[in-house]
Amino acid sequence: MPELPEVETTRRGVAPFLENRPIRAVRIHEPRLRWPIPDDLATRLTGATPLEVDRRAKYLLVRFETGTLMIHLGMSGSLRIVTDGSPRQAHDHVELELGDGQILRYNDPRRFGAWLWSEAPESHPLISHLGPEPLDPLAFTGHELYRLSRGKTTSIKAFIMDSRVVVGVGNIYANEALFMAGIHPKRHAGKVGRARMVRLVESIREILTAAILMGGTTLRDFVNSDGKPGYFAQSLNVYGRGGEPCRNCGMPLKEIRLGQRSTVYCSRCQK
Repeated sequence: MPELPEVETTRRGVAPFLENRPIRAVRIHEPRLRWPIPDDLATRLTGATPLEVDRRAKYLLVRFETGTLMIHLGMSGSLRIVTDGSPRQAHDHVELELGDGQILRYNDPRRFGAWLWSEAPESHPLISHLGPEPLDPLAFTGHELYRLSRGKTTSIKAFIMDSRVVVGVGNIYANEALFMAGIHPKRHAGKVGRARMVRLVESIREILTAAILMGGTTLRDFVNSDGKPGYFAQSLNVYGRGGEPCRNCGMPLKEIRLGQRSTVYCSRCQK
């Protein structure tokens, strides 16, 4: 599933092609996504001009004067800008034809994504409950994370993956951030001290920033906006490396299931 770095990579890739360029035509080939595409969406978008392509958590927010197009990539969705007139492929469910003839195509084999319309996206029920953005240094701090974690007996890994606490820390990045911060993934969130929580926030921000700069993590169903895979997977220290030596100390990494998710850690480096 595309995570925050993949979605941010996509946002940065498509924004220059969409912003301030009128939409000449909208073609919806398959409206049955996770939630049905609104019947009037094509009418709303045709002739309109995107003002800004923003992101909140894993939602792309294409803002217009009259409202906002909310796009979620779901389990397997991707966006591509087509500049060569190549024919539509299987699972290309939505096309936005821009005034300059270029086409934004949405491909989603599993159809678990979403194209929705909202006049107030920040108060939309899919977004309004979400925690702060992890890359926002004012909204997401170690001191606030420490405050929220007091008395929590849930694992620290589950805690930072809770989108009500902070958005965008998916399984891969939670594994990597906890390793960087030297925190055992099973440790109770309420037992992590303030200084270590500050370090964890720094690690989350560092890991996500690096992943964005490298184009996201290579996943089977994800390609970025120019059709090329991300390369952050080449820099993973623990995720997907269970049984292999720790790059810090050489100890074989342990792999367990935690909250039904694969969790890899070093029993020597993470306490």
